[in-house]
Amino acid sequence: QVQLVESGGGLVQAGGSLRLSCAASGSFVSINAMGWYRQAPGKQRELVALFFSGGTINYADSVKGRFAISRDIAKNTVNLRLNSLKAEDTAVYYCNAVVVSVLGGARDYWGQGTQVTVSS
Repeated sequence: QVQLVESGGGLVQAGGSLRLSCAASGSFVSINAMGWYRQAPGKQRELVALFFSGGTINYADSVKGRFAISRDIAKNTVNLRLNSLKAEDTAVYYCNAVVVSVLGGARDYWGQGTQVTVSS
C-alpha cells in the first residue's frame, strides 16, 4: 500500500505565491512519475505538472512560467511552487504518483487533496 501525504495550500491574494509538498510512503519498488493535478468546482480534474523519473517535466499551458515543480527521487517527495497566482488557479490540488509495486506493474495513487483559493 502506498500513501501520499500533502501539505501546503491555503488562501492567497492574486499575484501571491504558495508552496505545495507531497511525500510518498509505503512498500513499492519505484515511482515512475510524481506530480500534481487540480480540480475546480464543476470542472474535470486536470494535469498541472508532472515530473518523470527520467527528468522530463510536463506543465499545463495555463501554468507554464508561473509554477515550478521539483522532485527528490531519493526521498520520494515532490513540491510545487505556485507563483503569480490567479483567481482561475483556485481548485483542489491533488498529488499523484505512478508507482511500481513489489508485485510488478504500475498504478496511480492519489493524495487526499489540498485546497488552494486565490482571491481577486
